[in-house]
Amino acid sequence: MRRRLDDLIDRIGQRLGGYDLMVLVCLQALALALWLFIEIADEVVEGQTHGLDERIIMAMRVPGDPSDPIGPPWLEEIGRDCTALGGIAMLALVVAAVCGFLAIRGAWHAVVLCLGATLGGLGLSLLVKEAFSRPRPALVPHLSVIMTSSFPSGHSLMSAVVYLTLGALLARLAPGRRLKVYCIAVATLITGMVGVSRVYLGVHWPTDVVAGWALGLVWAIVCWLLAKRLQRRGSVEAEA
Repeated sequence: MRRRLDDLIDRIGQRLGGYDLMVLVCLQALALALWLFIEIADEVVEGQTHGLDERIIMAMRVPGDPSDPIGPPWLEEIGRDCTALGGIAMLALVVAAVCGFLAIRGAWHAVVLCLGATLGGLGLSLLVKEAFSRPRPALVPHLSVIMTSSFPSGHSLMSAVVYLTLGALLARLAPGRRLKVYCIAVATLITGMVGVSRVYLGVHWPTDVVAGWALGLVWAIVCWLLAKRLQRRGSVEAEA
């Protein structure tokens, strides 16, 4: 499976018209993330992740009281705040704010790419959730409202799609290497916080979250590569 993915990535790289270092890194990351998602999905379907998932969730609960997450009450509140960063309302506000920033700069193609990446990621999340229909964890009380099936975590997937895509777009426009790295680092940190909070609040299995991160990263990289391709053709604004 990994060899076939590598061959596919090589063909994509050739179509992108070059093998600069950043493109090569992204292609390898794409292959690894896609392989990871496929492996987790296969294990989930076969029921081989249940024991590990249970142990991790219970490790985040007070021994003898599954209804009480570990840590002081304010930590639970922080968990809810973090999980809200991956909710539809918050993501819509973030995307709107960044698109407004890009529009003011006159980067209209980047606006279209940003909206397309977000809506495409949302569609991908709903489609994959419907395909697997994995039940939510029943071990502990859910400390957040749930409306869809469990696999993969939509909050984790959409956080990866939105924050990593926006981080990459802002990094393209940011002057200087340090500011570019900062944009990507903040996007990665927020994505990680959202995913961990989903397990802490008992609304997702850990494998749901990792699969969501992996698939979201795949989509974010695809969008970045598309932006790179369009930039070379002069259809997307160049980097700062």
